[in-house]
Amino acid sequence: EVQVVESGGGLVQPGGSVRLSCGASGFTFSSYAMSWVRQAPGKGLEWVSCISSSDGSTYYADSVKGRFTISSDNAKNTVYLQMNSLKPEDTAVYYCAAIFGFVVAGKGCPVEYDYWGQGTQVTVSS
Repeated sequence: EVQVVESGGGLVQPGGSVRLSCGASGFTFSSYAMSWVRQAPGKGLEWVSCISSSDGSTYYADSVKGRFTISSDNAKNTVYLQMNSLKPEDTAVYYCAAIFGFVVAGKGCPVEYDYWGQGTQVTVSS
């Protein structure tokens, strides 16, 4: 059974930091690219960042570049999103998603995925 489970969300003050985790099981993690996708209230999906588990290449949306860092631990089948200098506009449900065989390598993040997590809420507010 495939499982993609996010954790680490919550309420954080502007300028603060939080780290999201996404644990995956039921598929060969090292053969997948993993993405973080967010949806703010009343808005559509926004691709935030992605990483190829095979070669570690990454991509960031301009809105988070320099503030967020994506990483993965193939031994733990886990991808992380370190979020620093958070702004109120970062408030959203953050989803983790996986796609087989995609290599980021400067191409950006894919738009279709094989598996999705249930999401974790991040609220940036004072």
